[in-house]
Amino acid sequence: MPAADEIVAPPAIAARLRKLGLTRGDDLVLHLPIRYEDETLVTPIADAVGGVALQVEGEVLDVSVQYRPRRQLVARVSDASGELVLRFLNFYGSQLKQLEKARDEGRKLRIFGEIRNGFLGAEMVHPRYRVVASDETLAQSLTPVYPTTAGISQNALRKLIRPALANADLCELLDREWCRDHDLPPFAEAVQLLHAPPPGAPEAALQLRTHPAWRRIKFDEVLAQQLSLRSAYLARRQKGAPRLKARGKLAGQLLASLPFGLTGAQQRVRAELAADLAQPYPMQRLLQGDVGSGKTIVAALAACQAIEAGWQAAFMAPTEILAEQHYLKLRAWLEPLGVKVAWLSGSLKKAAKKAMLAQAASSAQLIVGTHALIQEGVDFARLGLAIVDEQHRFGVAQRLELRRKGGNPHQLMMSATPIPRTLAMSYYADLDVSVLDELPPGRQPITTKLVSDARRDEVIARVRGAVASGRQAYWVCPLIEESETLQLQTAIDTHAALCAELDELRIGLVHGRLKSDEKAAAMAAFAAGEIDVLVATTVIEVGVDVPNASLMVIEHAERFGLSQLHQLRGRVGRGVHDSVCVLLFARPLSETARARLKIIFENTDGFEIARQDLQLRGPGEFVGSRQSGVPLLRYADLELDADLVELARAMAEQLLRDDPACARRHLARWLGSREELLKA
Repeated sequence: MPAADEIVAPPAIAARLRKLGLTRGDDLVLHLPIRYEDETLVTPIADAVGGVALQVEGEVLDVSVQYRPRRQLVARVSDASGELVLRFLNFYGSQLKQLEKARDEGRKLRIFGEIRNGFLGAEMVHPRYRVVASDETLAQSLTPVYPTTAGISQNALRKLIRPALANADLCELLDREWCRDHDLPPFAEAVQLLHAPPPGAPEAALQLRTHPAWRRIKFDEVLAQQLSLRSAYLARRQKGAPRLKARGKLAGQLLASLPFGLTGAQQRVRAELAADLAQPYPMQRLLQGDVGSGKTIVAALAACQAIEAGWQAAFMAPTEILAEQHYLKLRAWLEPLGVKVAWLSGSLKKAAKKAMLAQAASSAQLIVGTHALIQEGVDFARLGLAIVDEQHRFGVAQRLELRRKGGNPHQLMMSATPIPRTLAMSYYADLDVSVLDELPPGRQPITTKLVSDARRDEVIARVRGAVASGRQAYWVCPLIEESETLQLQTAIDTHAALCAELDELRIGLVHGRLKSDEKAAAMAAFAAGEIDVLVATTVIEVGVDVPNASLMVIEHAERFGLSQLHQLRGRVGRGVHDSVCVLLFARPLSETARARLKIIFENTDGFEIARQDLQLRGPGEFVGSRQSGVPLLRYADLELDADLVELARAMAEQLLRDDPACARRHLARWLGSREELLKA
């Protein structure tokens, strides 16, 4: 038996509706038009303006099938003001009979479409039309056009939505006075107006979603998202977690051993983490900071707190190169202090892996690795803190699995891809967010240059000059080997070409298909100064730290995303030398590629780059694999509707605190069973 609110439809239609996210009556009510057509007026044919969709009405004068230049159905209609040709390039025999019958009976057609100038004068190609009775009234509201999918016509959707709207519970769930104060019309009024705007309604405001009715819908949508995420946040806080209290002795020893001091931002975030870890419920914190802001040492200090309290810490990174960089750095910092650090990756040989698994299950205090940490057979003795670097590269299920491995450990997620404030407030409302907004002293500014690949010889000369002055260089390529569809310079070909051009230099190669030990050897040789130029794919995007590398060349920069370009650029400027990032691009450039290169050329602040990236791409790609756990907003625009995110955030907190029943009803209206997606 279907649920009371479930849409009743044949299986094939139900499957197509599910593609649109439509399974309940409430889903139909909230399936709102993307545009409107005005069938409330009939325009005289002589007054019809070309290029504008409008409605005319006339009698059929003539109808025939013509064969030049191709088979087509042509009808001529007229009203008191003039004549119009209707042309159908694809048609059925039944259409011909219908139009002939209308002609013979003197019936009128009501026709909707765009008029253009044809060989025989004014014409419409494939207009929508129907035969009407002489006394048939005009539509009383604008005609909605809904998002749809193959196999579901507009008429079918309208026939489903009208009764759903008539039978829906559109009662007001929010305080009416509060809504008035914030220019939010009643929910029922907003929904009914958007499905059926009255004649004369401001079509531009409806189309651009700036009408007050749209403002109410967008607010309610963001409120549902905030309620979902904050509910999940509060639910997780009800679960017990180890209280990781420590005197700070181990962290103090680590700080004393470092050749640098913490920035003010690092000290502030360290205090936030320390307070969280001492609570009896699990920490759920996102640590974000620009490239080079020092997230790793902050995470290491949090791990020290867990270890000193008698628990283990796990540190998971998305790629083997990045994970191994973390392992080498953390081991160098912590092993001299007596901490047992283990390394776990999928490429370990059987005996080594068995030994590391045994350590993780017994004596290891810090376990560093790739997603191998969450595979079957990996057990932790006493996991108290799970650290996930570049968290957006892991799916919801992967992050959950690491949490399950330890029962319910505290969790710290880190991202070097700065997240614009409104995006963080919206999509990360289930997390506490810390920001490292200060770079450590000594980081050198990086000069960015845009260079056409026609000037490749000049760039190669610059590489030669950098190495002659004692520096090293990266040369980054987007693909490993030749692609027929994307004729891009590849890492393998580039390595061969540079070896020929710069035969006096030591040139290395690293890419994702090399074996783990080969990648490690190449990176170690570059770090040790035994390689002058490292040709690489984006495996070096994050975590690689070679202070003597002061020049980076990025091949086909127009093919990279903004966050990737910013991450890659951050691999230089890590020493005392002036650094340059050369963005080599191929013409012609698309408008989007041109916009991306302009943004990266003009900005060095990761948060500003992220804000402009959000404007270019929207939130879908930006949120990355997290979107598998969070429904994307359909109607609200985070850039244009930032004030609504602020309002919804405050309202969600209030409802969850003072009126949880109202919060549940609002969630049921907007998400139904899909709210379970948000528990990750």
